[in-house]
Amino acid sequence: MFDLLIRNATLPDGRSGIDIAVRDGRIAALDTGIAAEAAEVIDAQGLLVSPPFVDPHFHMDATLSLGLPRMNVSGTLLEGIALWGELRPTLTREALIERAVRYCDLAVSKGLLAIRSHVDVSDPRLVTAEALLEVREIVAPYIDLQLVAFPQDGYYRCPEAEAALSRALDMGVDIVGGIPHFERTMADGAASIAALCRIAADRGLRVDMHCDETDDPLSRHVETLAAETIRFGLQGRVAGSHLTSMHSMDNYYVSKLIPLMAEAQLHAIPNPLINIMLQGRHDTYPKRRGHTRIPELMAAGLTVGFGQDCVLDPWYSMGSGDLLDVAHMALHATQMGSGADKRALFDAVTVNSAKIMGLEGYGLEVGCHADMVLLQARDPGEAIRLRPNRLKVIRRGKVIAETAPEVTRLTLSGRPEQVDPADYAPRHAS
Repeated sequence: MFDLLIRNATLPDGRSGIDIAVRDGRIAALDTGIAAEAAEVIDAQGLLVSPPFVDPHFHMDATLSLGLPRMNVSGTLLEGIALWGELRPTLTREALIERAVRYCDLAVSKGLLAIRSHVDVSDPRLVTAEALLEVREIVAPYIDLQLVAFPQDGYYRCPEAEAALSRALDMGVDIVGGIPHFERTMADGAASIAALCRIAADRGLRVDMHCDETDDPLSRHVETLAAETIRFGLQGRVAGSHLTSMHSMDNYYVSKLIPLMAEAQLHAIPNPLINIMLQGRHDTYPKRRGHTRIPELMAAGLTVGFGQDCVLDPWYSMGSGDLLDVAHMALHATQMGSGADKRALFDAVTVNSAKIMGLEGYGLEVGCHADMVLLQARDPGEAIRLRPNRLKVIRRGKVIAETAPEVTRLTLSGRPEQVDPADYAPRHAS
């Protein structure tokens, strides 16, 4: 007797007609034709069952604050930073918690059950850290939330940041962050990387740095990040987020850089939605789109996971909490349109990001946590194309969110009575 049995599911790896049996919050069996009873049975009807979506790069302290204290008129990164600097002194713990938990409601509805959020520690009050540490406890039953101590105004550039970052880590923030390209000089940026990696090594923590979020091809802090990762023995525990300068770098230099990143087992976290909006602002035409070299990083064996970054905040007036929107934008911007490409992009919002976050028990294998999403799509490529309804969102074997199928009724002579977007999947393998 199982607690939950999902019948006739298609898995992201292409297996179909699969039954998934759940007991005590974990996957107890996964096979075709499981002959058993369960307290609850869900017929997937051949649709895609995925592990939950994972966002490895977000700013939950700023989310849903669009228009406070005013709108970002230019739409630029720098005006967004200036706006956040105006808003930050007025932040209250209560308002931060309310906005963050409300965003988590939206995340659950999209099947997003793990988030890594950067927490600005430039304000020595650390109201952001206090609030999000409480949020982490509130949402723990349904979202795995990791927190990064992020010195938004620069580790050295902001006089209070060094002490505040250390205090935030003492309070229980999980990960060491940084923003070397925002320091006053390239030398200060490199020095900040070394100092922050040393802190992580001494404390046994992971590192996730905003790195080279600029169009300047000479912003090469990711090289330093890779080298310091190796020097401190942090391989596999360090992520470079954004990395947008790489799209403008000289190809010969990149031919040296990517192998160094691979040697360091550096993780890469592009943020396709936000960077296609913010980058290339000094260009006329041709206008750069600001993405790092996603296909090349994947080909070199780096783990690449996509982040949402922002939703309705000073930097980005869009966003829905849907990681499939992120994969959809990445597909177009990178021209990764083959079936294998689509599967790789789907992995970038699921299993790759879970690996970057070091999530225990993640996946669709016996023994894994019974965390799953039933999508109104038939394979990963179709999921990216359609960004379909999440019919069931399951956490530890219990349905925590449901959305009705998208079906349109037609009244056309001689035509079908209804249209289901999932029925338009190509007959050949995607």
